[in-house]
Amino acid sequence: MINLNPITIKTLRRFRTIKRGYYSFIILAILIVFSIFAELLVNSRALLVKHEGSYYFPTYGDIIPGSTFGLGYEYETSYRDLAKILNSPDDKNNFVLLPPVPYNPYENDLKDTAFPPFPPSLKDKHYLGTDKTGRDIVARLVYGFRIAIFFSIIFLFANYIIGIAIGCMMGYFGGFFDLFFQRIIEIWSNVPYLYAIIIVSSIVIPNFISLLAIMIFFEWIGMTWYMRTATYKEKSREYVLAAKTLGASNSRIIFMHILPNTISLIITFVPFSIAGAITALTALDYLGFGLPPPTPSWGQLLNEAAEFSIDAIWIGASVIAALVAVLVMVTFIGEAIREAFDPKMHMTYE
Repeated sequence: MINLNPITIKTLRRFRTIKRGYYSFIILAILIVFSIFAELLVNSRALLVKHEGSYYFPTYGDIIPGSTFGLGYEYETSYRDLAKILNSPDDKNNFVLLPPVPYNPYENDLKDTAFPPFPPSLKDKHYLGTDKTGRDIVARLVYGFRIAIFFSIIFLFANYIIGIAIGCMMGYFGGFFDLFFQRIIEIWSNVPYLYAIIIVSSIVIPNFISLLAIMIFFEWIGMTWYMRTATYKEKSREYVLAAKTLGASNSRIIFMHILPNTISLIITFVPFSIAGAITALTALDYLGFGLPPPTPSWGQLLNEAAEFSIDAIWIGASVIAALVAVLVMVTFIGEAIREAFDPKMHMTYE
């Protein structure tokens, strides 16, 4: 069991009293968990198939050809068509259990009598309609959310590791090391990183890893400045001077004394960094310099919403509502964390 100090316990209790931030955290955490297991909710593969006494679990398994179920072809089974055959009232021994949204984000569900985008339809289970190529909007939103949130989380961790490490060393050691990185940061901060990413993306087709690396390459300086200032202030306090007098090593002072006392600064910036990463990825995808098609992307849906602003209003309404909801929740969480970790709430300065 983890033993928390009294100030941390008070901080967590304070966070729980800020209802808009606390409930936003709960809802966002649930959405992230659901996105991890999105294949169980939004997928063209069946969750369970019972056929001729045998059970199949295609969702996370291998591709099952249609010939396995007597459909007469060797490519992957169309489980929606199989459901129409096996889920008949007369057949009690065989059945197909489909996810609530039986589409994946890459497949095109086209019709012979019309051109996409198609409006929302309960009959076809396109609950928010389709995009211009017939792909389900719900599937694109769910998988796009998973990509965006994990992109921002990985970006956050990498960014903070670099920024905190360099910032701590700048503030603690000072001297030539501090001056050298100050000059680098001053130069780097004048580079408009979105334009740099656009230039790189126009030369090399980016993927998840390369786009993440490019953004980290240009965005690590933000946390570095804050950590430099915080470390510079903390190293002159009495507890650090006492640790030095007792012979503590530099690494022990930084990791055991300075970092724990700057944790409130680090945590308060986390939600806003996540929101910034989601916004940046969406903007790049919207401009066509982000993740390549057909990757599920909120930015790509925004682009289609601009193209079909009147004829397919469901595209813009759904993606804008999802984007606003996530950013509002992240903002509420950030405000609640900042208020809960405010040191003035738990101590008195003399």
